[in-house]
Amino acid sequence: MLDLVSVREGQSVGQALQIALRTAQHAESLGFERYWVAEHHNMPGIASSATAVVVGYIAGQTERIRVGSGGIMLPNHAPLVVAEAFGTLAELYPNRIDLGLGRAPGTDPLTMRALRRDRVETEDDFPRDVSELQHLLGPSQPGQRVVAMPGANTQVPLWLLGSSLFSARLAASKGLPFAFASHFAPRYLMQALQVYRAEFKPSATLSTPYAAIGVPLMAADTDEEAQFLASSTFQRVLGILIGQRRRLQPPTPHFLSQLQPQERAAIADFLGAAVIGGPETVKQGLLQLATLTQADELILVSDIFDLDKRLHSLSLAAAALQELSNDAPSDTESTLTAEA
Repeated sequence: MLDLVSVREGQSVGQALQIALRTAQHAESLGFERYWVAEHHNMPGIASSATAVVVGYIAGQTERIRVGSGGIMLPNHAPLVVAEAFGTLAELYPNRIDLGLGRAPGTDPLTMRALRRDRVETEDDFPRDVSELQHLLGPSQPGQRVVAMPGANTQVPLWLLGSSLFSARLAASKGLPFAFASHFAPRYLMQALQVYRAEFKPSATLSTPYAAIGVPLMAADTDEEAQFLASSTFQRVLGILIGQRRRLQPPTPHFLSQLQPQERAAIADFLGAAVIGGPETVKQGLLQLATLTQADELILVSDIFDLDKRLHSLSLAAAALQELSNDAPSDTESTLTAEA
């Protein structure tokens, strides 16, 4: 699961963090493989800006599930700082920390300047910073003058994240796992996966390509209830599109029907990979995505306003994936049992 740590209307940041923890604990009980949080800044409805701190908070109160970033926006940070932070987490929670990396700022231009000061990013910087981070997290070498401590020799697993072809090609060239941000930018999903798999070069990390895809998920006992719960996400997406970001809003009956056709079309484009519905609809939607993309993992994003209904949504998704796994031929089982 990918969690934006949404701050809900009428609630506090502290409550948002507690909801994230409770969700992570539930995901762990369902057998999810990972729980990632995303770096965003200066956004009133998102509380995961200090991403490494949130990762530590969740990892410290779970037992098995891998916890990580989806992702750290590497241009906002010096690689040494990232290596030390995630190296510390890896020492505290061995074999449980993931480090997903993105190259977007995760914020607006003014905040980007506040984060980076006078640094001007070029296309060559991100690949170079990824290589430096790999070096800092790997074994220290004789004569190495700058050593991440903690960090050196922790071998924290790196993922490259992206919504275009740039990171797909970089992940392929470095032999790293790749996660595509189809939970908000599905347009280039199939093309990015094709490029990643076609250009993949085996590495010490991976012998074959390994891809994950983002899936907005709103599951409920009926299709109608799921559409109602999804209206919180519809409102968030509309706010992003028109530049009016707010805290996560409670669901609104018949929200889409109140919009102009172009607004509905824009939301549908943004959420093109979404799976919304009752148990059978969710089962068929996940099957279709898994079959179409052959993704190794599904990254579920479930911004449901009510905590209990959010947890129930994840339970329904886990049950659907388990049912698909039980029904699948052995040669497709790995795709259908993809953990979020």
